Amino acid sequence: MAGYTKKVKIGNITIGGGNPVAIQSMLNIPANDIKGNVAQAVALEKAGCEIIRTAVPNLEAVKLVDALKQAVNIPVVADIHFDYKIALECVAAGVDKIRINPGNIGDNDRVKAVANACKANNVPIRVGVNSGSVEKNILKKYGGVTADALVESALYHTDLLNKFDFDDIVISMKASDVKLMFDAYKIAADKVNYPLHLGVTEAGTQKMGTIKSAAGIGGLLLSGIGDTIRVSLTDDPVYEIKAAKDILSAVGLRRFGVNVVSCPTCGRTKIDLIGLAKRVEDALSDCDKQITVAVMGCVVNGPGEAKEADIGIAGGDNCGIIFKKGEILRKVDESQLFDELMNEIKGM
Repeated sequence: MAGYTKKVKIGNITIGGGNPVAIQSMLNIPANDIKGNVAQAVALEKAGCEIIRTAVPNLEAVKLVDALKQAVNIPVVADIHFDYKIALECVAAGVDKIRINPGNIGDNDRVKAVANACKANNVPIRVGVNSGSVEKNILKKYGGVTADALVESALYHTDLLNKFDFDDIVISMKASDVKLMFDAYKIAADKVNYPLHLGVTEAGTQKMGTIKSAAGIGGLLLSGIGDTIRVSLTDDPVYEIKAAKDILSAVGLRRFGVNVVSCPTCGRTKIDLIGLAKRVEDALSDCDKQITVAVMGCVVNGPGEAKEADIGIAGGDNCGIIFKKGEILRKVDESQLFDELMNEIKGM
């Protein structure tokens, strides 16, 4: 679990206060395509998304909020820029949270109007700052976009909301530079008690976007920082959910199904371990049993290094062994290793 930040309730989910780190994603269908957005939202919920965000670029798009609320059981967040009236209409439409950068929706009276509407309806606000939205005076102060600049920008906007007696806040300070975002969140975690929404913005396509997100988000989570995460990928957002689950599993904060561990192979390996490991991982991708399965290349790395695995296999010379918690169950032919392993898992 993340550090004990302030609790913020978003629809039927609470983040902060030591609650499990929640997984978010964002719809990427044009806002005027309500049917397409609803279908994507349903797919994301099925994949394990726990908070869903949609861009609301104009007043016409506000109708998307109600359509999504009718279609899914997870909280819906409206992402709003420039027009404070859109935020007011989204609150009236029953949205569960809004994401704004208070600096781009107009003067203080408009920010106050949004804060008042959200407070009256128990709708939290995420102050979303990124490397492209830092105010000119702050950029001048720090000589460009720095971690301190991102934090100061976020604190300026939270202070503005506090001025209007609003404190139901989540903060994000995203950047495409992994170290920049990492440093910004580390600084902010020492300065505020608000829940932090982690993410590397513009992270890229599935391969590099996942790697950058794992480095930035994962590193912060291991430091006890972060209450909700969004992996940003230039791809189908369902892949964002898979990556988020993998990151949370890798850092030991949450478990989603089977944990497959396998050795990288070496000169001792005498079976097709690479092919076998991929086959096992694919076969167990939808298995919801919270167990650790080991696929190891030889007896050295089998019951020894992987003795904590709930079940595992290790290769020999055209053969292999099945082991459970470090204890050898039996020896089998290489061609039977996969089926024997699956049968053992099925019985667990």
